[in-house]
Amino acid sequence: MQQPDSITAQSKRTPWWRTAVKYGIPPLMTIGLCWLLFTGVDMKEMIRIIRTQCHLEWILAGLGVSVFSHIFRAMRWGIQLKALDIRPPLWVLVLSIFGTYAANLVLPRLGELWRTGYIAERQNAPFTTVFGSMICDRLSDTLTVLLITLFTFAIAHPQIAAYINQNPDAYAGILRLLSSPWLWSAIAIAVAAAWWLCRRYPDSKIVTVARNLIIGTWQGFAVVAKMPGKGKWLLLTGLIWGCYFVQLYLAFFAFPLTAQVALKYGATAVLVCFVLSSISMAVPSNGGIGPYQWAIVFGLSMYASGVPGLTKEYATSFANMVMGCQTLFLILLGIITFIVIGIDKRRRRTTSITDERK
Repeated sequence: MQQPDSITAQSKRTPWWRTAVKYGIPPLMTIGLCWLLFTGVDMKEMIRIIRTQCHLEWILAGLGVSVFSHIFRAMRWGIQLKALDIRPPLWVLVLSIFGTYAANLVLPRLGELWRTGYIAERQNAPFTTVFGSMICDRLSDTLTVLLITLFTFAIAHPQIAAYINQNPDAYAGILRLLSSPWLWSAIAIAVAAAWWLCRRYPDSKIVTVARNLIIGTWQGFAVVAKMPGKGKWLLLTGLIWGCYFVQLYLAFFAFPLTAQVALKYGATAVLVCFVLSSISMAVPSNGGIGPYQWAIVFGLSMYASGVPGLTKEYATSFANMVMGCQTLFLILLGIITFIVIGIDKRRRRTTSITDERK
């Protein structure tokens, strides 16, 4: 175990800018995006819409469905861990998922590191092995989002094309960005710098960490390819994302005009908002606060012309209410999770002491 002096010395060697970037950028992103979101929005009107038009029971029903998504995610991760001969009880895995989302509200991706450490410590398993399975779990979500996005663009193409025709400047801006030589030059320079670093300093700390991460990720995917229960794993993946979609679909009926969007344009409109909100979670912010609302407001704007009264204030009211309730719910689950984990640790410690005395 490291001594306090050693820990202090290590903390002193950590560059200040690295700490500032690690802990400063996510809240700044959250605050900045929220500020932009509320710029030009009539706050009194938004509050009035929430107070007079929100039917909270639909959002609460969606949150109830979200609990099942966490349980299914825990079951899916359990299949991967079992293939690695790590067998935590299901309730422990469920707690790890609850804690993950709560910790991500504090710092992006902190939850993934926490649940890896929690399972590794509780099951006395190698951290890197558990970490590899967790990376595979998250990358499978990335692949799922990609597939859902392609499917959504295929079925929602007419509405997206109509929106582009109504907003040619935004489309032209995206094309300019994608065709910018500065963008592709920066990507080429980054790739070349990474290649040079690996060849020039193969034993450096950053290269070693990156190499171990790649190896752990590959092992995690290799386990999925070889493990028993692949069919169940795929089924659980579908159930996880099905729950996410149903959660948002139910929330649409919490407000009259968003309910009208769902009824008039069908599940496709909800799917467009769902995909955009899923992609927004890649932005480094605390629990997706900020990017999520931007994505929902943007998605609803594609259908605003067909639903009179669906203003930016209205869409923002809906997005904020959904995200606010979800955030409070995750905090509640996190509090319950860490209380139960504390009780479990005390029980295991007591059992261990009793066994030693015997």
